[in-house]
Amino acid sequence: MRIVRWRPRTGPHLLAVDACVAGVVTAAYVALAGQGGSDGSPRFSGPVWVGWLVAAGVGAPLAVRRLWPLPALTVALGATAAATLLDITRDPYVSTALTLYAVALLVPPRRAVAALALTLAVSAAVVITGEAALTPSGPWPEAVGTAALVWLVAGGAWGAGRAVRERRARAARRERRLAEEALTEERLRIARELHDIVSHSLSVIVVKASVANHVAKERPEETQDAIGAIERTGREALTEMRRALGVLRGDTATPHPPGADAVPYAPGAGSAQLAPPPGLDDLPSLVRRAEQAGIRTRLRTRLAADLPAGMALTVYRIVQEALTNVVKHAGDGTHCEVTVTADSRGQVHIQVVDDGAGRAAVSGRGELRGGHGLVGMRERVMMYGGTLDAGPRPGGGFAVSARLQAEHAPGVAPDRREPTA
Repeated sequence: MRIVRWRPRTGPHLLAVDACVAGVVTAAYVALAGQGGSDGSPRFSGPVWVGWLVAAGVGAPLAVRRLWPLPALTVALGATAAATLLDITRDPYVSTALTLYAVALLVPPRRAVAALALTLAVSAAVVITGEAALTPSGPWPEAVGTAALVWLVAGGAWGAGRAVRERRARAARRERRLAEEALTEERLRIARELHDIVSHSLSVIVVKASVANHVAKERPEETQDAIGAIERTGREALTEMRRALGVLRGDTATPHPPGADAVPYAPGAGSAQLAPPPGLDDLPSLVRRAEQAGIRTRLRTRLAADLPAGMALTVYRIVQEALTNVVKHAGDGTHCEVTVTADSRGQVHIQVVDDGAGRAAVSGRGELRGGHGLVGMRERVMMYGGTLDAGPRPGGGFAVSARLQAEHAPGVAPDRREPTA
């Protein structure tokens, strides 16, 4: 997996703010350099151009502190130290503190810590040397107190920058984690879709191919019917596979408006058209495919409310997987009943029950609980806060029962009944 590193973003508005601050600080230092020492305290008495140069060195780096934090800190610290030694001003190194904030925010931690240590050492040495040795303006404790104030301001600015950096890094990690979780969920969804499409269709194909192989010589008419069922099932599986792959590729060249009829894939078409995902209206086709595999299936639906498209797809997939298990493990001649009910509160109950009376060569019902099919069904049911029960029936056969709860109760639709298949 590619590691994404956190990279701070510097917008034009921040650079504009820094430029304004740089202008204000430079102007303030120019004014301080021009003041006389009438009050008896040490003041700068050198050439005017030197004062202007120092003022520019103190203020100008603030305009580019987010672009080049370490060079900006170097210039600002040197110019502020010169201002202290030349008695232009003995402020608490505000310009240096502002550049330290950018260093802590933008520079890798090790280099940022080294920059902080160097800044504290240089500032303390310059303040104590200037105030206590070159041009004494008070006792040593006063110079030490000024140095402590400089440390407090500089350290506070560095700590604020580090705190903002950590907060942004945590936010970036959280976004990456959410993106990875979304990717994992999408992979599971794709795996469920492909499993449901391939497993159901291949199960029917295998059963019909087995029938055709056994009766090829004795009952050729049944062989022809089996081959026809294999062809239809294969085409339907190919249609669903193309639809799924089209969604994954983001193919929206031929979108279907809500409520539009599904457009089948034209054989030999240059580009597959996207059909709406299967839903409750497609349950009869599932039943017909199961019947083609020798499962005597009965479908009953009672819907007192319209279901959201996502829930309708979940119902379809659960019924599809349950019928697939019947085809695979119960065999030809099994009686199966599918019941789907939805009340006006958005609660859906799905039940697929068979009598297990078919002529299956091998029964794998005892291994169903660990299969991918039931895992996929449980994952689908959990998305709607529902429950799933699946297991052998006391009188023989197998039963799958699922209950779903819609996120919100949809509007009540007129009671409609699907004809019993």
